Amino acid sequence: THERTVIMKNEVWISCELPYQKDRLPLTLLYSTVMVVGLPANLLTLFLNWLQVRRKNVLAVYLLGLSLCDLTYLGTLPMWADYVSRGHIWQWSSFACKVTGFIFFTNMYISIFLLCCISYDRYVAVVHSLEVRGLRHRRHALLVLVVIVFVVAIVHTPVFIMKEGAGDGLKRCFEPSQSSAMVAGFNYARFILGFLLPLLLLVLTNHRVLASVQRSTGLQGKQKRRVRLLVVAVVLLFLVCFTPYHLILLARAITFHLSLDSIDCDFMYTPYTISLGLSTVNSAVNPILYVLASKNIRKDLWRGLAQLCGQDNTPASLTHHSFHVKKKKKKVTKNRK
Repeated sequence: THERTVIMKNEVWISCELPYQKDRLPLTLLYSTVMVVGLPANLLTLFLNWLQVRRKNVLAVYLLGLSLCDLTYLGTLPMWADYVSRGHIWQWSSFACKVTGFIFFTNMYISIFLLCCISYDRYVAVVHSLEVRGLRHRRHALLVLVVIVFVVAIVHTPVFIMKEGAGDGLKRCFEPSQSSAMVAGFNYARFILGFLLPLLLLVLTNHRVLASVQRSTGLQGKQKRRVRLLVVAVVLLFLVCFTPYHLILLARAITFHLSLDSIDCDFMYTPYTISLGLSTVNSAVNPILYVLASKNIRKDLWRGLAQLCGQDNTPASLTHHSFHVKKKKKKVTKNRK
C-alpha cells in the first residue's frame, strides 16, 4: 500500500514512503458528495444572484462571482475523484494535470478574496450605511471582481511550468513530496497574503457588524440571533476549510528551509490530503451560507418555487396582490374626491 519516493532537498536525498492507497475511499466519497451537493446548489444560486445583479444589488456581484468560481472548480472534481480512486495515478495528459491544478489553486484564493469582499461590503452597508449611501455601485464591485480574478490567475501561472510529479513510471499530479526554494517561498506568500491577512479582515469586519447589530434598537431579538449565527458560521467555515491546508503549507516551507534530514511521510501526507478535502467542502457550503442567507434571494427562491408548483397563495404573491389592491383603492378614493 506504500510507494517509495525519493525527495531531493538542498542536495540531500531523503527516502520517503507515501501511503497513496490510504485515503482512496474517504477522499473519493468526499469529492463525490461535494459534487452532488455543490453543483445544483451553485447552479441555483447562480441564477438567483443574476436576478439580484439585474436589480442593481452590489453584494450580488460578489456572490455571482463566487458561484461561478465554485462551479468551475466543481467541474474538475470528477478528475480528482478518479485520480484518488486509482491510487493517485493520473491517467490524463500532463497539460490536463496542470489545468486542473491551476483551477484548484485559483479557485481557492479567488474564493477567499471574494469572501473578504462580501464581508467588507456587509460591514460598510451595516456600520457605515449613511456615509456610503449612493456610493456603492455595481460597476465598482464588478471592477473589483475582475481585478481579483486577473491577479490571482497571473500569480498562479507558474503552475504551468512546474513539474507535476512522477515516480517509478507512474504519473502523479502535484503531490506533497515535491519541494523547492520556489515552492517554499510560494507557500510563505500564500499563507500570509492568501490566508492570514484575509482571516484578520474577515474577523474584524464580522465583529464590527455583530457589534453594530447588537446595539441596534430597531431589530428584534430573533433578527439579532440570526445575524449572530451567520457571523459565527462565516468565520467558522473559513477556519475549518482553509486553516489546515495553510498551516501545512507553512510547515512544509519551514521544514524545507530547516533542511531536516528526516521526514515522517505519514505525518506529511495524511494531514495534507485531509486539508485538501476540507478546502473542497467550501464550494458546496458557500451557496447555503452566503446566498440563501440573503433575505432578497430567499424571497426570489420561494417565489420561483411557488410559480413552479402553480401556487398563487404564497406570502410573496399575497404581498404583491395586496399592494395592487391598495393602489386600486387609492385610485378609487381620488376619483370620488
